[in-house]
Amino acid sequence: MSTSRHWAFAAWIAMFAAIATGSLLPASDLPPPAFDGMDKLEHLFGYAVLSGWSVPLFAARRARVAALLAVIAFGVAIEGAQGVFTATREPDVLDALANATGALLGQLVAFTRCANALRARA
Repeated sequence: MSTSRHWAFAAWIAMFAAIATGSLLPASDLPPPAFDGMDKLEHLFGYAVLSGWSVPLFAARRARVAALLAVIAFGVAIEGAQGVFTATREPDVLDALANATGALLGQLVAFTRCANALRARA
């Protein structure tokens, strides 16, 4: 694994940590959503980026599927953790669905022309 790939992988792990931290903060520490449904868009976008970041890291289809499943499992687990580890947050099935949908959308990067260029740079 090249040095740049190590950094890209470390950044991917840091994204998981950032999402976990943000997801487990007390609700009062978060800004209110700008409009109804904004939180679902945030979930969708965040998990799309998290999943899409894995595309250049894992060239093999099987590895990308494993990364996708890991991102989806993480999104479901973090929703459960909100109910267990926080007093001001609760699990939301629609948030978990937005997480999974974002993860699937992020994998669409693999089918674009830029995917090979991204893999070459990672």
